[in-house]
Amino acid sequence: MSTETIAPTDNSAAEALTDQEIFAAHEGGKLSIASTVPLANKRDLSIAYTPGVAEVSRAIHADPKLAKTHTWAQRLVAVVSDGTAVLGLGNIGPSASLPVMEGKSALFKAFGELDSIPLVLNTTDVDEIVETLVRLRPSFGAVNLEDIAAPRCFELEEKLIEALDCPVMHDDQHGTAVVVLAALTGAAKVTGRELEGLRVVVSGAGAAGIAVAEILLTAGIRDVVLLDSRGVINAARPDIAADPASKKAQMAQRSNPRGIAGGPAEALLGADVFVGVSSSKLAEEHLKLMNHSSIVFALSNPDPEVLPEVAVKYAAVVATGRSDFPNQINNVLAFPGIFRGALDAGARRITPAMKLAAARAIAGLAEENLSADYIVPSPLDPRVAPAVTAAVAAAAAEDGV
Repeated sequence: MSTETIAPTDNSAAEALTDQEIFAAHEGGKLSIASTVPLANKRDLSIAYTPGVAEVSRAIHADPKLAKTHTWAQRLVAVVSDGTAVLGLGNIGPSASLPVMEGKSALFKAFGELDSIPLVLNTTDVDEIVETLVRLRPSFGAVNLEDIAAPRCFELEEKLIEALDCPVMHDDQHGTAVVVLAALTGAAKVTGRELEGLRVVVSGAGAAGIAVAEILLTAGIRDVVLLDSRGVINAARPDIAADPASKKAQMAQRSNPRGIAGGPAEALLGADVFVGVSSSKLAEEHLKLMNHSSIVFALSNPDPEVLPEVAVKYAAVVATGRSDFPNQINNVLAFPGIFRGALDAGARRITPAMKLAAARAIAGLAEENLSADYIVPSPLDPRVAPAVTAAVAAAAAEDGV
């Protein structure tokens, strides 16, 4: 699959985008299919198609494992969405989500050298989506779930992992979590802290927030507090106690070790780190409650929970999800290498150890030049995808998945 050219260079000055150039770039879609073999004469046709192709089909019928080496399926990622949580636009449906999925496929090609196919499905039923992808399984080698609303995204990912014998990852959850951990590793060093001793507040208990909390706990951070629209996630909160099987209830059992109750003020009092992955705003008065030389990741796009010029008055390190501010926390640092590493290793799963390996690889690339304005490499740094690929493949081999 060919995509538009994405130059692996970084422009320090962000130029204003115009509707004209945006719509011109998307007209006709952003992807096309390109042949990898010549089709210039009858001999070429006889090899690529009939009669030659029949020999390959017979061989695969006799030995199905040959499909991994003689078709593109083993290296093909299906980018799947139902259009229910697209960017900051919400539930806009599958057709409106397709430009985003095409863009995701373009990123897979440019940064991971992986082909991918956008699949937008006209259903929000978890079992129907699982059945659809099970039936399509011979056509692809991995599944990237994208822009699927919580809490269904949790159930869908879990069921697909069980149903499919190939890597499955919901990038809104785990890609975000991997890059947050990588950035926090760098920020902790810049501020002279140990990662494990950080007090972290995660604002947002949806797909990204739950995954961020999980990876931080897995990495050894002991004090993680989550906030949702009702306040601190606490096992004693009536709505959480009433639904013990929910992701929030499960997270309540693993997080908030000091038993904090209340809202943002109570959560942020004495906190070292704020990670925002929701549309909620962070008040300046709450920033004052955090510890000295705090760390603020305001990742909501396009409008951060707090503007960097406000956050820097109190925080030593500030990051956003935007390219026009320092320290962009961008999933493209993670997902191309994670999928490429999993496919290179022939892994059937993407494990927690593989995600940790990806985060450490990203963090390692920034170590030599760490500063308050450089805690992760640029998304356009050509070293990133190869480093993540190698680390994930090695972790997959060690896990034996």
